[in-house]
Amino acid sequence: MSSQVEIDELPARPDATVNIRETFQVDIDGDAPAFSRRTLHAPAIDASYRFDPGTTMAILSGFADNRRVIVQGRHGTGKSTHIEQVAARLNWPLVRLNLDSHISRIDLIGKDAIVLRDGKQVTEYREGLLPWAYQRPVALVFDEYDAGRPDVMFVIQRVLEAEGRLTILDQNKVMLPHPSFRIFATANTIGLGDASGLYHGTQQLNQAQLDRWNIVARLDYLSEDEEVAVVRQILMQMVRTAEQTRVGFQAGDVSTLMAPRTVISWAENYRLFRDLDYAFETAFLNRCDEAERPVVGEYYQRATGRTLDPNARGPWRRTD
Repeated sequence: MSSQVEIDELPARPDATVNIRETFQVDIDGDAPAFSRRTLHAPAIDASYRFDPGTTMAILSGFADNRRVIVQGRHGTGKSTHIEQVAARLNWPLVRLNLDSHISRIDLIGKDAIVLRDGKQVTEYREGLLPWAYQRPVALVFDEYDAGRPDVMFVIQRVLEAEGRLTILDQNKVMLPHPSFRIFATANTIGLGDASGLYHGTQQLNQAQLDRWNIVARLDYLSEDEEVAVVRQILMQMVRTAEQTRVGFQAGDVSTLMAPRTVISWAENYRLFRDLDYAFETAFLNRCDEAERPVVGEYYQRATGRTLDPNARGPWRRTD
């Protein structure tokens, strides 16, 4: 399962399977449906990711049986990442949408826009993210589900039924879901409001809508032993990267190497930024000779299994 295609070239339904025990380290016999080819919308695989068994089985049921799954837990537990890493191993295209206060009904459904066609201005309907995903083999993930605006939430409610139809009133159009369209959501609260004061901006959710979610999975922080294992694995990747640069320096392939102080800076930057790639770039890569950066990127890939994006400027995006 390696070749990459456009999303519209995927078959209507998954054409392969993966073994659950081998792929997700869950002690159960069985296979999960998957696509044999990847698209650019399929998340990248994090080989070091540790799956929570209960949450994994809930998410897999969403993919395999078209169940509506919402993952609830405190901040930093990895709710969205968990869904992403399951989708990554299934080669299932995935799109995340953060339901912040700037997301409106128009963003979801679409709107009429003035465009130039044959030198003339004409009005043309531009579909929003929801109709686009609804007609394709896409897992649509609503992040911060409990922070969505009421007008947006009622748009989502239309498609929560397994065979729910999406009506586009502006176009007098009724859409049927693609056979491999899936919906997931993540939330800090479970729709009853926030009494702790930790999650300002979250709202009470319509209980009739919550009732349409088939599975509510709770994800907590890792156990002490598991968290130590994760940190140890990341530190080993850092040390191995540093060793690669030292071997390359001795061979004359690069003119800069990583000292222990650089590894410590990388670890401290990772604690600050919560992004391994950006922490590495700011601790070491950005001070390497530009011509040598591809070589350093290769060292990084060998040690971590991750590929650096040369065009990336960090994991964040500007808000307009």
